Amino acid sequence: MRAAFLKYAGARVIPGGTRASHRPALPSLALLLLLATLIAPAAQAVDLGEAVSGGKTSLGFRYRLESVSQDGIDEDALASTARARLTWNSAESGSLSFGVETDYSLILGIEDFNSTTNGKTHYPAVADPDGFDLNQAFLKFQEDNFTITAGRQRINHGSQRFIGGVAYRQNEQTYDGLRIQSDFGALNLDYAYIHNINRIFGPGDGAQPGDWYGNSHAFRATVTAAPGHTFAGYAYLWDLENDNGPANANATYGVEYQGKFDPLTVTAMVSGQSDHGDNPVSYDAMHYLLQGDLKLGELNVTAAYEVVGSDDGMAQFRFPAATLHKFQGWTDKFLIAPATGVRDTWLSVSGNIAGATVTGVFHDFQADSGGADYGQELGLAITYPLRDNLSVLFKIATYSADDHATDTTKAWLMFDWKW
Repeated sequence: MRAAFLKYAGARVIPGGTRASHRPALPSLALLLLLATLIAPAAQAVDLGEAVSGGKTSLGFRYRLESVSQDGIDEDALASTARARLTWNSAESGSLSFGVETDYSLILGIEDFNSTTNGKTHYPAVADPDGFDLNQAFLKFQEDNFTITAGRQRINHGSQRFIGGVAYRQNEQTYDGLRIQSDFGALNLDYAYIHNINRIFGPGDGAQPGDWYGNSHAFRATVTAAPGHTFAGYAYLWDLENDNGPANANATYGVEYQGKFDPLTVTAMVSGQSDHGDNPVSYDAMHYLLQGDLKLGELNVTAAYEVVGSDDGMAQFRFPAATLHKFQGWTDKFLIAPATGVRDTWLSVSGNIAGATVTGVFHDFQADSGGADYGQELGLAITYPLRDNLSVLFKIATYSADDHATDTTKAWLMFDWKW
């Protein structure tokens, strides 16, 4: 718990018991001053007793059994993990509200896996370290079409291709900073200053840092041009400082269109990215997506072509804060694309069978630069609601390697309770 508190307070626990503080940069201090100026009048009207007594508490418990079989590693991984979550949100008083959420990830019996922190590197990785984490702790000011959220919080933009929570892992990714949202009818503006990313590998450091400190900015503007047709412009400036942060520091600018032509929905994205901050590599790369979602009664069919570009095989387009497990295959072979980039052609079919949601997915992966055939992946997921607050998920994915990585099969059995 002490490590989690120090992490939230801006300090990082160092092996051996010492810690290094991370001082907030001047931009964050200026934004905090702006926040104080804006909410001071509302704070005077707060009835703290009313806010607390009207608060709501929710509990969640998730159990997962995950197995990984990977060529090149003699031992198969088997991870029995769980996450207990406590969430409390106050009632609104004087336009102000606040909330706290804690997570405790634990290992239940079987620890035959590399959690990235337990040192069991002779097993394949399952990125679910155990430990207590403060998932959220925020103060929110909300009035009419204007919202300011300060502190540790969730930030999910659109499909989470560029910024999200990676909620599939036991330790969710959240953000320390200041977020400002405005809604002007057809126009929605969303800006966040982020001075720390609380990553899924935390709360401590292991093979990957549990935190990425820095001075980063995330901006997204969405316009509804006509009913069912939206355009979004976005900018993500990741200035990441510690450990492997500089290698993932980049600036991305792009646009997205989504249009509904019943029963077809079309999504198109194009983005450009270059090095930013202290990134030691100078590069420029592009990202493209064209996706069609077709609804045929109870059947949903998705076909897509996504290009994670390369700068002539020297460096690749990266997504440092995305919910990566949602994209380019469930075996996670392309969380970071090779330097030659990735072209992913994929097809998904889902429907309802006897009350269960069944989804099948096929991916074909090729290099963006050089023409290599990386491999293919097949996936199957079955979700079944056992009762209103309890569901079970079975999921399996198999990657067949050609010119990238090795053959890998992953399977999951997960139970999710919410109260």
